[in-house]
Amino acid sequence: MSDPKYIERYTPKERGNHWIVALCFILAALSGLSLFHPSLFFFSGLFGGGPWARILHPFIGVAMFLFFCITMARFWSLNKMTDADRTWMKSIKDVIMNREKDLPEIGKYNAGQKYMFWLMVTCMWLLIASGIMMWRPYFAASFPIDLVRVAVVVHAASAVVLVIGIIVHVYATIWVKGTLRAMMRGNVSAAWARHHHPGWYREVTGGNGGNTGGK
Repeated sequence: MSDPKYIERYTPKERGNHWIVALCFILAALSGLSLFHPSLFFFSGLFGGGPWARILHPFIGVAMFLFFCITMARFWSLNKMTDADRTWMKSIKDVIMNREKDLPEIGKYNAGQKYMFWLMVTCMWLLIASGIMMWRPYFAASFPIDLVRVAVVVHAASAVVLVIGIIVHVYATIWVKGTLRAMMRGNVSAAWARHHHPGWYREVTGGNGGNTGGK
């Protein structure tokens, strides 16, 4: 068969779920920042003022976590680390310099993407657990005050780490030309797949560059 011009990387449902999580993340981050420091309180105006920002923030956070659980369940097995991933990561300088010829064959996700996935999983669970402990008036009173104080610190630290991780994620998406198309249109060019994820390319094309149905 002839080489396909484009290969499907994400289904419409996967893309839709991704953008819902992204929207919830932005809203949770802005409402959380408005409560984090007085200098950032102006963000609360986006939610109707301070009281509404405080009320809406945890509900937005819960929605983000629930939709992220769909992503987590869908891509859990695809993000398991392998020896090839560790070898690839040790040669990250060659990856950055576009010298990937002699590196281990990459599947659907490279080691950097897998680390990002597990970072997000860890932060999401820490955020939901700590958020519930400090959620007034529903749950905070059920926990010892010292535990609630620890939860506040864990919540803030996890949020900072997640925000930094998302910034890196967005930068990498823009930096690697052709990557954004996958989440906007659902497909990538065959050339992009062969170059960045040759193992995945062989898998979806049956090992011979056949048509995968991508558009």
